[in-house]
Amino acid sequence: MQYILFQDGNHIDLRPLTWTRPVFDLRIGITTILEKWETIFPDIRTLSPESPASDSIRINGKFIPGKWLPENLAENCPPNSAWINDRDELVFARLSAKPIHQYEIPSGSIFAQEMGLSIQKIDTGSAIVIRNPVDIFQHNKTCLEADFNHLIRSRKSATLTDKHSIVYGSGNIFLEEGAKIRASVINAEDGPVYIGKNVTIGEGSLIHGAHAICEGSVISMGAKLRGDSTFGPYCKVGGEVANSVIMGYSNKAHDGYLGNSVIGYWCNLGADTNTSNLKNNYSPVKLWSYRSDRFLDTGTIFCGLVMGDHSKCGINTMFNTGTVVGVACNIFGAGYPRNFIPDFSWGGSGGFKTHEIDKAVELAKVVMARRKLNLTEYERLTLEMIFRETDRYRNWEAQKEDAR
Repeated sequence: MQYILFQDGNHIDLRPLTWTRPVFDLRIGITTILEKWETIFPDIRTLSPESPASDSIRINGKFIPGKWLPENLAENCPPNSAWINDRDELVFARLSAKPIHQYEIPSGSIFAQEMGLSIQKIDTGSAIVIRNPVDIFQHNKTCLEADFNHLIRSRKSATLTDKHSIVYGSGNIFLEEGAKIRASVINAEDGPVYIGKNVTIGEGSLIHGAHAICEGSVISMGAKLRGDSTFGPYCKVGGEVANSVIMGYSNKAHDGYLGNSVIGYWCNLGADTNTSNLKNNYSPVKLWSYRSDRFLDTGTIFCGLVMGDHSKCGINTMFNTGTVVGVACNIFGAGYPRNFIPDFSWGGSGGFKTHEIDKAVELAKVVMARRKLNLTEYERLTLEMIFRETDRYRNWEAQKEDAR
């Protein structure tokens, strides 16, 4: 049996994070969603334009595996069937050499009808499903705890040898080989703390679980890291951070507050960048929706910053509650910038212009080369596609007229 991950049209609701990668490549907890499925089906693949040559089960990649997952899926999933939940979402489909075209699934029942599949009902009420950016930080602790329990199973933690560091809840802390910790306080009484391979934690850092600090990341001296946060591989993190996920290869190395936020890859937050994650009147936060082209209620009073890949901001930048920054933006200047900053924007509260695609691509190459990585042709073409698709958001003159 082949197992193949796909993503449905819900990926639009996760932009700008899913402009540059499918939903199953997003990190939540310690690992990506794809990596979580690989622990159950080691040979699982992701959907490609080629149709599978044999019987296969397609799995919706926004669902995170858990106790809701039926046992012996291959045995209990009849051929040519679609498993649909009470939200009319396609969860699984077992097909014989038939393609699923990504992004073209309006609903599970319509898909089943078009493909001639029998419908099976499935209860996914207990499942964690990533439908919008807020889901990532809201469910991060639960996913982190599950990942932690899986990763440490039958494994022994490296030893913390620094005599000047203090730990609480030592049984809830796991260190990979090469982790270097100096004169820090780590409290894992309220949640596990995972410290990846070759992580460096600087003097005076305060870390309160649940926390995941992934391979090669560096925690600056004096950092205050509050619970339920994840820093993906090769990040630099300092200042105060709470309940936030930084996907990987991004920097928030200096003082400043980041809370209830999701930051993509290859981002940089300048010194003393601060995010507001709670409105003064405690009302629910609205967040920009790429599907609706307007701000929608998130249903939560806590929401900070959502930032797409390759975006940056200058020193002392202040982000208002519920700000969305697109891909490849450069933000600077005094005051609060707008709550939705379109992809490929250059400027701040004093006004924006377009970050031209050629310059954005060259900057991405420079940034990635600093980590000894190259911008691939696929990544370049993806940036060009995003630039074209988001052109309508960068009509600066029309927006100035609207503001008047």
